[in-house]
Amino acid sequence: MRKEDCFYLGKIVSKYSFKGEVLVKLDADEPEIYENMESVFVLMKGNTLVPFFIDRCRLHKSELLRIDFEEVKDEAAANRIMGHELYLPLSALPKLEGDKFYFHEVIGFDVLDEVHGNIGKITGVNDSTSQAIFEIDKDGKEILVPIIDQIVKKVDRDNKAIHVSTPDGLVELYLG
Repeated sequence: MRKEDCFYLGKIVSKYSFKGEVLVKLDADEPEIYENMESVFVLMKGNTLVPFFIDRCRLHKSELLRIDFEEVKDEAAANRIMGHELYLPLSALPKLEGDKFYFHEVIGFDVLDEVHGNIGKITGVNDSTSQAIFEIDKDGKEILVPIIDQIVKKVDRDNKAIHVSTPDGLVELYLG
C-alpha cells in the first residue's frame, strides 16, 4: 500500500498497559466510526506502511483510540511503534454528502466565483495554517482562497467544480 493511497488517521501517543496496548490521538471529526477496525497501516522507518492487525479497539475519552494490536503484546513492542503515524486506505473514508468534502477529493476541481467566473483549478490545499486555504492555479498564477462557509457556496461533484463567493478585491489581488 502506498502512502498516496491512504489518509492519515492519527498518531500513537502513549502506552496504555503493560500488555502492549497503545493510545492513538485521532485526526477525525467522528472518532466513533473507527472503533471497530480490523487493521491499520503503521508508518515505519523508511516511509514504509506496514499492516498491523487489531485484536480490539475502542474509544478512550473523546478523541483517543485504545488499540490492542495482535503483534504488540508487551511494553517493548509498544515502545517500538510509539510516536508512529497510522493510516487507512482512502476507500475506508466515509462518503461525504452535500457541501462537505475531503481536501484530497477536490484537487483538480474548477473554482467558479460569482463575480469572476472560473478562477482556476485547485492544485492543493494548505491546512498547515490556522485556516485551510485552496491553492488555485489560474494560467500559471497562484490564487489563495480561504476555505470557510462564507466563501464556499456549493460543491458540485458531478461537474468537478466548487462555487465560491470571494470577498471584494481578493481575486484582483492575485491577478491584478
